[in-house]
Amino acid sequence: MSNALVGIGPTPVEVPSVVHDLADRLRSGATVVPVWRNEYGGLTVRLETECGSQRSYLKWVPDGAPCPDPLAEADRLLWAASFTPVPRVLDAGRDAQGSWLLTAAVEVRGEIASSAIEPRWHDRAERSAIAIGIGLRRFHDALPTDTCPFVRTAETRVAALTAELGTAERATTAAALGTPPPVDRPVVCHGDATVPNTLLDRDGRFVAHVDVGDLGVADRWSDIAVTTRSVTRRYGPGLEPLVLTAYGVAPDRERTAYYRALWDAEESVRVRQGVPDVGGARAAALRQRRRAS
Repeated sequence: MSNALVGIGPTPVEVPSVVHDLADRLRSGATVVPVWRNEYGGLTVRLETECGSQRSYLKWVPDGAPCPDPLAEADRLLWAASFTPVPRVLDAGRDAQGSWLLTAAVEVRGEIASSAIEPRWHDRAERSAIAIGIGLRRFHDALPTDTCPFVRTAETRVAALTAELGTAERATTAAALGTPPPVDRPVVCHGDATVPNTLLDRDGRFVAHVDVGDLGVADRWSDIAVTTRSVTRRYGPGLEPLVLTAYGVAPDRERTAYYRALWDAEESVRVRQGVPDVGGARAAALRQRRRAS
């Protein structure tokens, strides 16, 4: 959900006991392997069984964390699955400590599809950038706006954003963002179509998207602006034209600038909302944020 998302990589991660307990309840005896942690306390782990027949991912968000709700994501996955490749929902729930979503691993020819954030795709940056652009266009073309029950327009996002602010800051933020540009083309947007949320096969071809907790109908530039910036931040400068060409659209400076500014304003509010201190999550997130800055 953030350009400051932190991949686990070699970084030691202490998985909270609540996640171990939840994993054991959902997949008894499975090994818990940390995969992803965001700066707001959300954690994704892979659950591995000895026989390897059950491959799944558990996303857990501590109560009070400013992350998309896993149950809301489950609703979106169930709807989107009829139209585009997304993870299959196995379980979802909420208790006093947090919310969770269990999904089946996305596989291609018996292999688990990998996130485009993995180092091997950075080494093939141009090919990966093209695959991400192709994947986003397929996503937008596949999902029907007329039957989508979820909305993510600029107006609804600004309303939600400013509702979190005081009166003076609300006016300042609204003035800084200005009036949203006219809609170019309404599509069902992913909501967080960044490099980490795009899955590729072993040859670097687009497979599917994950993390659709903010999915909803909006101007397609709501996604494109974030996707192109994510590619240049993750892989390096100069790749934005490849993403746009693969998607099939010309640059649009006005819409790109607006939707990036809106994204940044939302992130600023989330950062100030803080991280629930579950299993040392607050301290860990702050350390990771300092490394990423």
